[in-house]
Amino acid sequence: MPSSIGNVSSAPTVSARWLLSAIAIAIAAALICAWAALCILFWQGSWQLLYHPTSTVGRTPASVNLAFDSVGFATTASGEPQLHGWWIPASSQARFTAIYLHGASGNLSDTVDALAQIHSAGINLFAFDYRGYGQSRFVHPSETSLREDADAAIHYLVATRHIAPSAIILFGTGLGANLALAVASVHPDLAGVVLDQPLDDPAAAIFNDARARLVPARLLVRDRWDLNAVASNLLIPSLWFRRAGIKDSGVPQMFEKAPARKTIVWLTNSPDESKRFNEAFARWLNELPALAR
Repeated sequence: MPSSIGNVSSAPTVSARWLLSAIAIAIAAALICAWAALCILFWQGSWQLLYHPTSTVGRTPASVNLAFDSVGFATTASGEPQLHGWWIPASSQARFTAIYLHGASGNLSDTVDALAQIHSAGINLFAFDYRGYGQSRFVHPSETSLREDADAAIHYLVATRHIAPSAIILFGTGLGANLALAVASVHPDLAGVVLDQPLDDPAAAIFNDARARLVPARLLVRDRWDLNAVASNLLIPSLWFRRAGIKDSGVPQMFEKAPARKTIVWLTNSPDESKRFNEAFARWLNELPALAR
């Protein structure tokens, strides 16, 4: 019988160039995915570089013998308050009511001593925690949410306690001072604003972080706290407390741009600092126009 030879198919071969290209594409795709994941993580967690809230309220004004009412306000559609604070009335009829805006760290319980000092000037005092702080509703704090919360506090005093805007003072400390300036610039109907140690460039805590150099941080984060522009719109009297020896550039620029009557007081780490603070605040209050409640 004649023999037959079948067709033998050769196995496909992969060129080294194709293999190297495939590996390079896979590595590039993995790097892009890892970078995208890093961007998402930075976007979600960057707020913690500037804001450091705590939820436990360990002290109240009662610890320094101040009578106060615990207040919930800015209610949702279901009637649940989003913000919690303290109403600390003056011992006698007061000309002014101050809204206290605390700094970026802790919560109201860390401000009790400062509240007692401010209250000693003979004014009503309304202090509250921003959302994300203390007993207020939990959200990730942001420049936008803090501004909304400050506006809600003004609305509460006007709509619920029937206090005229012209009898309301904003008093901010640290980042709260930057917030007070931003809010006061769009509320020319208020009596005045006190800025205690405003921060030179709050957003630097986010954008100067080493991780921010690995991602497009300025595209991912909205917070800027750039108040040079808003300072030029400040049309109410302002009192600025600064600590001598601080090297900054932003705060003096903001002070110079404010067109309304303004006063700056330089404090030092001396035994009489508290006395100088109290005297300057009382003098500034006395110079404000007499206002009807």
